[in-house]
Amino acid sequence: MKVQENKVALITGINGQDGSYLAEFLLDKGYEVWGTIKRNSVAENQTSRLDEIYPQLLGKLQYADLTDLSSLISVIQQSKPCEIYNLAAQSHVRISFDQPIYTAQATGIGTLNLLEAIRLTNPKIKMYQASSSEMFGNNIDKDGYQRETTPLSPVSPYGCAKVYSYNICNNYKNSYNLFISNGILFNHESPRRGTNFVTNKVVKGAVQIKKQIKNDLTLGNLEATRDWGHAKDYVKAMWLMLQQDKPDNFVCSTGVSHSVKDLVKYTFDKLDLDWKQYIKTDPKFLRPEELRDLKGDSTKLRKLGWKPDYTFETMIDEMIDYWMEVL
Repeated sequence: MKVQENKVALITGINGQDGSYLAEFLLDKGYEVWGTIKRNSVAENQTSRLDEIYPQLLGKLQYADLTDLSSLISVIQQSKPCEIYNLAAQSHVRISFDQPIYTAQATGIGTLNLLEAIRLTNPKIKMYQASSSEMFGNNIDKDGYQRETTPLSPVSPYGCAKVYSYNICNNYKNSYNLFISNGILFNHESPRRGTNFVTNKVVKGAVQIKKQIKNDLTLGNLEATRDWGHAKDYVKAMWLMLQQDKPDNFVCSTGVSHSVKDLVKYTFDKLDLDWKQYIKTDPKFLRPEELRDLKGDSTKLRKLGWKPDYTFETMIDEMIDYWMEVL
């Protein structure tokens, strides 16, 4: 698939896990890449995931906030993108129960602000919206999978905000003839994942135990199952969705699910540790309403030529190697 010359992409939330991998991927394809960063007072850590490509982003990282329409209009006018990847959000499901209003504003209304900014500045811009498997809630098709046609019934404030974003994107696409594709991504991880997410929490914690830095690891629901893939594979899917002739909505998943207990056992076994000696559970890590099982059918996306390079095991191996090196 040929990429046009002089393509410019704008990534909201470029300094997150997905944003950093996507920026690297697009730069390798010859894009000029811009990104938005939300200001906070701990400036030295804000762009750590972008260290390897920072010289290529000089002058192209702009402070902006999805809750501030004027800042979005400003960065679009400066960068003049042909593609926008909306990855910024309050993205932690458990925290969304503690901050439901902020989650609705940033993850829900923030998307509407970006849509308005596109409509008002340049309706020809193609937009990718980061939708989520959390939108399905506990709805599962009879064959055990979730796909583009599975009814949406979220069980968290985060999931509810993502459903709003998903629907308003479809509405703007149809009402204003905009090119907007929703990527319904299932869980995707990497060494760059925040350590308050269960995969990196488990892997980092296990390595800390191995190195005798800590004595145990406390988790929530060990029986929940998730369809875990690698963020590197999933950012390729984001780009692929915007290279199509028409916008559409796509599930992105591996089609294989594992429980949190599976994750724990595999990680501790790799480190020659007996997980039962070190794992504790605490109700404070449980969600008020639990999402039990997630497993996605990405047949529609795979027809475009996408397939993951990582398995669950190779992804966790990479994360273990990372923490063994840096701790």
